[in-house]
Amino acid sequence: MPQVRPKKFLGQHFLTDLQVARNIADTVDACPDIPVLEVGPGMGVLTQFLLQKNREIKVVELDRESVQFLKDNMSQLGDNIIENDFLEMDLKEVFQGKPFVLTGNYPYNISSQIFFKMLEYKDFIPCCTGMIQKEVAERMAAAPGSKTYGVLSILVQAWYDVEYLFTVHENVFNPPPKVKSAVIRLTRNSSQSLGCDERLFRRIVKTVFTMRRKMMRNGMKQILGAGHPMLQDPVFTRRPEQLSISEFIELTNRVEEAMKQK
Repeated sequence: MPQVRPKKFLGQHFLTDLQVARNIADTVDACPDIPVLEVGPGMGVLTQFLLQKNREIKVVELDRESVQFLKDNMSQLGDNIIENDFLEMDLKEVFQGKPFVLTGNYPYNISSQIFFKMLEYKDFIPCCTGMIQKEVAERMAAAPGSKTYGVLSILVQAWYDVEYLFTVHENVFNPPPKVKSAVIRLTRNSSQSLGCDERLFRRIVKTVFTMRRKMMRNGMKQILGAGHPMLQDPVFTRRPEQLSISEFIELTNRVEEAMKQK
């Protein structure tokens, strides 16, 4: 059987270990009874085990060679192969507005972008699982005070509970990546609102973490202006990685109020 050639520009590393693939497929069981969308199925090593779940399964694949392979070798997918760029899709339309589980052996070169896309559609994705670079998984699960705690940690954990499930070694891929991988599960928390201006919240988080090793005051000058009296507040002598999500939310409300008084 002809194999699909892994393409570096697409960040493709094809999983070859069937037991690992089965274990990843089993992570979707935490959100039963709703459809599953797999991103980047490649040659279907994960797909074959998802299809055993007796659930509606769709796959989205950008690589034409992989799409043709799936059509030739996985007839049970039928019309459920979407040839498209996941990052460009309207995810509300995939299952006609129904919620779904997002999963996959995610392309390493766009893994963070996939999770930012997920956040745009958080009301439709109660559960997200899959495999990513170990360092990205660690960042996503990191707690305040950790060296890996940052923008991705905060923006994801504001809406999802993050579980780091298990590590996957590089020798079970073709080609082997230069880093270890990890499987994670994100489960939507009960928050319906952050209790602050979400756009300003994201702006503050992203801005201060561009200078993560410096005091918060340095980054906040870009938002408040260099001479703003609020910059004398003791909170701005801390570094961004020291603030919890709830503290960032509280800070966002205070900054919004201060900006109104300019």
